Amino acid sequence: MTGPMAPYSAAPRAVRELADDLAVDANARDRAGKPPFEEVSRLREAGLPGFLAPPGPGGRGTDWGTACAAVREIAAADSSVAELLARHYVLSWGPRLFGAQQHAARVESRAARERWLWAGSTEAPGTPAGDGLLLTPVGKRAGRKYVLNGQRALAAGAGVADRLLLSAVHADSGESVIVVVDPAFTTVCPEAPEGRLGQRLTGAATVGCEEVPVAAGQVLGTVLEDEYTVSPYTALAPLALRLVLLHVGLGNAEGALAEARDISRVSPDEDPYLLLAYGELATSAHSASSVVGHATDAMAQGLLAGPGLGPDERAEIAFLVAAAEAVATESALHITTRVLELTAGTPDRSPATDPGFDRFWRNARALTTRGSPAHRLRDIGAHYLNGARADLMWPPAALR
Repeated sequence: MTGPMAPYSAAPRAVRELADDLAVDANARDRAGKPPFEEVSRLREAGLPGFLAPPGPGGRGTDWGTACAAVREIAAADSSVAELLARHYVLSWGPRLFGAQQHAARVESRAARERWLWAGSTEAPGTPAGDGLLLTPVGKRAGRKYVLNGQRALAAGAGVADRLLLSAVHADSGESVIVVVDPAFTTVCPEAPEGRLGQRLTGAATVGCEEVPVAAGQVLGTVLEDEYTVSPYTALAPLALRLVLLHVGLGNAEGALAEARDISRVSPDEDPYLLLAYGELATSAHSASSVVGHATDAMAQGLLAGPGLGPDERAEIAFLVAAAEAVATESALHITTRVLELTAGTPDRSPATDPGFDRFWRNARALTTRGSPAHRLRDIGAHYLNGARADLMWPPAALR
């Protein structure tokens, strides 16, 4: 691993510099569709994996709101890299959300010391437990060890992460457990970039496990399957992922709008219809940002509450995240589609100067395929009318 961990005071500047650097060749890298080894190298040099970690002793890591702002700024330049970072940040909270406090502290301490980049997949409680991975105990109980077998599709970070956080089925109990895995013992089968509509540089792949060794200290804990008995604090995990991915999608839309604005500014005519279009798009982005901001503030408070978080507070956070999804998803799709239309008549550009507006649209589509605004509005209505919680808490299918 290269690059020092950026001190907190230097982190905002490092984020801006990285975003500027990524923006220069974002379109060319998207077209090439290579695994994100170069991108991860840039992240490490900027110290972002260490900065985007939960707040901890010694001033390391950062708070939820600051991390989301960093992810969003990077998404405006390259939403694939932003998604990789976003998932890293949420997964880095995994030891706290899924494990006992003392155990989590040990894992986090090592992660900070060795500057781990996280990848993985943890299903929400209430979904098929650890589908695809089986954790089997071996040896005597006093020196209990495990082996992990099966495979799991990851949306980002496969082949470039330092540790994987995965859910698996315990062979003896049938319960869903969360484990930390060293990827050096796994195999990786990358998804073909041409087979992905957007978000082509996240490092999506299927990870295979064959007799992968897992020490007892790598098993963080058991996740209850009943959404009504799981800890409210643990239940923040899927909500946090959904929310941070909204920042990726909104940042991508804001990046598209900013690029389009720079092109449209060269027009000498003050076309009233063009002004109207940009006014409407800027308002849409601002409105979505406001709603996502409310959910972000609520999530920050929930994470600060820790294990003392109550079910009513959890339900309110879920409501705000669902509302943010309904608004931001529609806004991101609308903005990136309209940007394509507004820039369709611009002069042909060379590959070196083409901003690649189709990239923003494709990325928006890829980021929103896992959820439907109509479904979220229905869930919000059920919560508002009847106080229903389950549909707001647990998506129809787990986010990978």
